[in-house]
Amino acid sequence: MGAQKCIANFGKVYGEFKVGAIFKHWPGKTITESDNNLFCLLTMNHHPVHIDNIFAMKRQHKKILVVGTYVLSLAVGLSVRDISGKAIANLEYSSVEHLNPVFIGDTLYAQSRVLDKRVSQSNHSRGVVSIETHVYNQHNKMVLRFRRKILVPNHE
Repeated sequence: MGAQKCIANFGKVYGEFKVGAIFKHWPGKTITESDNNLFCLLTMNHHPVHIDNIFAMKRQHKKILVVGTYVLSLAVGLSVRDISGKAIANLEYSSVEHLNPVFIGDTLYAQSRVLDKRVSQSNHSRGVVSIETHVYNQHNKMVLRFRRKILVPNHE
């Protein structure tokens, strides 16, 4: 019974999304050196600004930058419980803007706003929901903003 209740509260169906609604995703996530290194290895992004302290110290920020695609992936993950836990598919990501650097040790938080929603033209048992997500560091400085469209069922 407990597992069913958790699944029921995981994500939303079409009718539960209201245009203008804001979801504050919790908890946040503190980025570790291991997080950054593993993501760089998994994605074959071996740029030294992400993995080499000596190289990074000679660059603008004087320390390792967390790879931006990890920040995007983390933000999507932070929102799953509230937004896409019941999604059939993520249809589109757009307007991805890296606004400020992210460093090892930063803690990121996210919030999402429902921009629009419509019933799917090809299958009326589904809906398309447009979301904008903002990601902030521990200093409340926005580091990332992006939009996406998700396909969700109309009913459970």
